[in-house]
Amino acid sequence: MINFSIDELKFDEKGLIPAIVIDSLSRKVLTLAYMNRESLEISMKEGKTCFWSRSRQELWRKGETSGNYQHIISITADCDKDALTVVVKKDGPACHKGTDSCFNDVVYQSDELSDFTLEGLVELIKGRKTEKKEGSYTTYLFEKGIDKILKKVGEESTEVIIAGKADDKKETIYEIADLTYHVLVLMIQMGISLDEITAELASRHVIDKKVKQEKMTK
Repeated sequence: MINFSIDELKFDEKGLIPAIVIDSLSRKVLTLAYMNRESLEISMKEGKTCFWSRSRQELWRKGETSGNYQHIISITADCDKDALTVVVKKDGPACHKGTDSCFNDVVYQSDELSDFTLEGLVELIKGRKTEKKEGSYTTYLFEKGIDKILKKVGEESTEVIIAGKADDKKETIYEIADLTYHVLVLMIQMGISLDEITAELASRHVIDKKVKQEKMTK
């Protein structure tokens, strides 16, 4: 049960509130847009993002012309109730330039701190397949083909089992990392994306939630 009223939100002097749109699968920030009360109500009613265009001074239903609709999963207000995050499942690129996100130009990057992501690792592995690098273990796996990759997945799975059975947390983490890497290589070899895996896991979460609800009602 949601006990929150739009009346609690703090719209600015122009009647607007910033809305940060986030991809439900990648958790990547897609865009920053603005909503007024009417566009927010439309978004909640239709289940798809509707914003207020400050440049055109009119309502703007995302995807109305491009077909790149954003289906809303949740809308959350911040602690001051003057900003929103909107988690969505998108049909296509969020940016009018055709990119996945509006945020693409790096302004600053730390030399010491690493911004590691599975998406970044996937892109690196893809690069080792399309632009073969001499001496690269990843390129070697792709050159050997599916049988070699599957063999490594099997070997690393066994290593995880051995480490887990020994109750060795540090070693298990190490072996799970190895297994994850080789599974990613397999995915790229077979043309499977992280989004497809995430979507599959998300569908199982919904099923599990339904099962729990059914048990609670019995």
